[in-house]
Amino acid sequence: MSRTGRVERATKETKVAVEIDLDGSGVADVSTGVGFFDHMLDQLAKHGLFDLTVRTEGDLHIDSHHTMEDTALALGAAFGQALGDKAGIRRFADAKVPLDEALAEVTVDVSGRPYLVHSEPEGMAPVIGRDYDTTMTRHILESFVAQARVALHVRVPYGRNAHHIVECQFKALARALRQACEPDPRVSGVPSTKGAL
Repeated sequence: MSRTGRVERATKETKVAVEIDLDGSGVADVSTGVGFFDHMLDQLAKHGLFDLTVRTEGDLHIDSHHTMEDTALALGAAFGQALGDKAGIRRFADAKVPLDEALAEVTVDVSGRPYLVHSEPEGMAPVIGRDYDTTMTRHILESFVAQARVALHVRVPYGRNAHHIVECQFKALARALRQACEPDPRVSGVPSTKGAL
């Protein structure tokens, strides 16, 4: 059974198309116009073993906010679509990923209930590259969670370099999502006493 999702989203601010295959090999074909964000989506695909295609045209003449927000919303919706009824998956997973001096800890519950807990070191550089506002990491995750309908806890207890702090979050998210979505041969049906997620 194919676990794929495709979502198109168009507003006056952005035009987004996202395709995801949860059972892929980590191939990414991503273009948002925000270089560092593209790099993070590449990490998500590579370490999650998701095949991911993203095409976003946004109002970058204003700033990168709408572009990243709407891409994350579409990505979350495509992810949720690909999961289907969630029958036979592991549901819960966690991952710790270091990147030099930074460490990210991510725990996920593919619960059908969106919730985000997020913490990272204070005093980060405000911008990575030309146009990645570091305050957007939390908002990207909020937007993804809202549409994917997962509970996500992300914690970076330490780190100095903003690039490393953000990148290890995306890598750990990828690993946790990959594990949570994997089929568990011991699970019959939906992994919930309620019978639905």
